[in-house]
Amino acid sequence: MNIENASSVPSNKAVWLPAKQAQLVIGEAPYTAPRANEIVVRNRAVAVNPIDWITQSMGSVTLPWTHYPFILGSDVAGDVVQIGSAVTRFKVGDRVLGHAVAADKKRNNPAEGAFQDYTVLLENMAAPIPEALAYENAVVLPLALSTASCGLFQKDQLALQPPSLQRKATGKALLIWGGSTSVGSNAIQLAVAAGYEVVTTASPKNFTYVRSLGASQVFDYRSPTVVQDIIAALKGRRIAGALALGTGSAEICLDIVHACEGSKAVALASPSVSFEGAPTGRGRLAWLIPTMARLIGLNVVLMAKARIRGIRVKYIFGTSLMGNEVSRLVYHDFLPRALANGSYVAAPAPLVFGRGLDKIPAALEAQKKGLSARKLVVTL
Repeated sequence: MNIENASSVPSNKAVWLPAKQAQLVIGEAPYTAPRANEIVVRNRAVAVNPIDWITQSMGSVTLPWTHYPFILGSDVAGDVVQIGSAVTRFKVGDRVLGHAVAADKKRNNPAEGAFQDYTVLLENMAAPIPEALAYENAVVLPLALSTASCGLFQKDQLALQPPSLQRKATGKALLIWGGSTSVGSNAIQLAVAAGYEVVTTASPKNFTYVRSLGASQVFDYRSPTVVQDIIAALKGRRIAGALALGTGSAEICLDIVHACEGSKAVALASPSVSFEGAPTGRGRLAWLIPTMARLIGLNVVLMAKARIRGIRVKYIFGTSLMGNEVSRLVYHDFLPRALANGSYVAAPAPLVFGRGLDKIPAALEAQKKGLSARKLVVTL
């Protein structure tokens, strides 16, 4: 249904998180018209991410500002049905992908969550989809793309030069720990397009995959000599810093960056402890107290070590680009043309879990078990 004005308002359904640590429920949701710099998208595919089930079980800790009931989800692909008064990039009927930023503290709005039929998106956090790219393929990109972009290009992170279709070699190497992850898959492509040589890690079964995305060297992250091997590979070269993806990666990247010449900076996308296995009911407090104590302790040690070594370390928040120049750089200037000419691929590949909002809770449970070089998608 195309909505060119507010006179035709469709019904909307959503997967609601009614309260902290509650079970997800499907119910009616209001259709929300866009403000000046927003668009409304009829979702055709959504993807699930660890942050979704982490928020469900740990939202009071990880996103304490969240107002309930809430609608989770960050990855959207679908059709534009309504545009705000200041929007000129899109028109009704355009096929787009977008990063839904409901969970950001400055937005905190369930209308901007992905897990519903109609989602409100910021215009600067969306990009057109080429006709040849299916919705279920396009939807793997937004959150991972945004997170990678924040870490690589924001001035308070690694501050790399921007990606370009006419890439210019910088002569520098970048370490990406966790290249086969969703964020890693995008970070490799973005860094290569920005003119950096990428050194990354993966399991041996994914070596070919990360090389296909542009990595020049890849190491087995489970190898007992991986740190020494990477340091040896980077000897005599200047690095642009490191992007640390995955539990425990921060400490490893710190050691490698310390031993190398070049930028002394590490962008962190993962905490030092895992939230996998966090209970939502009985036993939650008994699990939470030692886990948070360990997280705080490890962070104190990490930051102290970084300060002593003169290495800048900062956590990434994947929605921060919405308020700075990086959102335009990626979603407006680079991605549309790169997708259209095939120089940027939607990766990792989607694993379609099923069709319909009712499949989302089960998809989240499946996501908890882990996925390698794939991303779980639900079509709508």
